Amino acid sequence: MSALLKCRQLTLGYGNKDVVRDLDYDVNAGDYLCIVGRNGSGKTTFLRGLAGLLSPRSGSVELCDGLKRNQIGFLPQITVVQKDFPATVEEIVLSAFQGKKFFLPFYGRAQRERAMESMALTRTESLAKSCFRELSGGQKQRVLLARALTAAERLLLLDEPVTGLDPESADSMYRIFADLHREKNMTIVMVTHDIEAAQKEASRVLDFNSMTV
Repeated sequence: MSALLKCRQLTLGYGNKDVVRDLDYDVNAGDYLCIVGRNGSGKTTFLRGLAGLLSPRSGSVELCDGLKRNQIGFLPQITVVQKDFPATVEEIVLSAFQGKKFFLPFYGRAQRERAMESMALTRTESLAKSCFRELSGGQKQRVLLARALTAAERLLLLDEPVTGLDPESADSMYRIFADLHREKNMTIVMVTHDIEAAQKEASRVLDFNSMTV
């Protein structure tokens, strides 16, 4: 398989602390990669480095096979602020285009169709006109996934996407991820504490517990 991202001697951290050090690793096209490890082991830091949200202290993250930054969707851990967005579901999902250099003062037909496709894939199309802040936790997470998916053309990065969800909502999310991977050929990289799910769904597992920094 061809690599989408190549990490070479990658070191990432905050302040005076290195969290990930001298890591060599490739994310390949078609991967369903699960990243596991204890708290503080560097999982989220690594994912933020892949997303381009955290600059390397040394080494590099190389985009390969024609991959562009605006073809990568990122679903971070949901925050209290995100839970209370005063917007409709459709507005939340369409906001994914704000980072894609569209300069029109409104969203065009193509953008709206892409957003609706993402909502259909995440089972949220019936919620399009609903107020985001009034949704359940599982519905909110699926809407934010739809937003990330609208941005993602080739690669989807997920940071503990089922944390805080009830078992039924979590199972629904896992089914969506599996469908995206199998039917839409989406490359997925997911940080998770759910070892059982990682072993069941993933094509590859990266264990940060085995690394020393």
